[in-house]
Amino acid sequence: MPHSPSLGPVAGDALIVVDVQNDFLPGGALAVPRGDEVVSVVGRYLRLFHERALPIYATRDWHPPNHVSFREQGGPWPPHCVAGTLGAAFAPGLRLPPGTVVVNKADRPDEDAYSAFQGSDLAGRLRQAGIRRLFIGGLATDYCVLNTVRDARNEGFEVVLITDACRAIDAKPGDGAAAELEMRRLGAEAASFTDLLPSAAVRA
Repeated sequence: MPHSPSLGPVAGDALIVVDVQNDFLPGGALAVPRGDEVVSVVGRYLRLFHERALPIYATRDWHPPNHVSFREQGGPWPPHCVAGTLGAAFAPGLRLPPGTVVVNKADRPDEDAYSAFQGSDLAGRLRQAGIRRLFIGGLATDYCVLNTVRDARNEGFEVVLITDACRAIDAKPGDGAAAELEMRRLGAEAASFTDLLPSAAVRA
């Protein structure tokens, strides 16, 4: 029986922060509208999980310069998050605690990967660590968050979508809302920081 997210994160839970990288912030090569707003919100979750000694995973697009998703290669996107560049770096305000596991994705030229599980050993590492429930947020709701949540559910993990820590591209108006509905349909519970820790003061 899934436990309620109102209890807050406990042993067996992990936080997955999806693609909070410079190129997805305003001014970046593939900016998510208001994507910078997630940085401080994600910071609250990072502190909470770190204080409770719970695992934290941070995913990042880590593309080669000739990645299949780039327009020059016939893909839909401008070049972004090229491995080793400033655009691929995590947002400067994202203070990842020591011990955070970084998960590279879409790092092969001929394969795209919107999900942190695709082409990685993430599922196995989570099981080896005894993780059963994942708190997932980041950028963007309608692409990498959606696909990471979908694969997490397919792998049998419980999922809490931390909605206050997500923003959508909304290439078509309503894409973000539709993605959230789809994640709920797949069995993800939706929560915000105050739902997880209602008795605690929310720190800025």
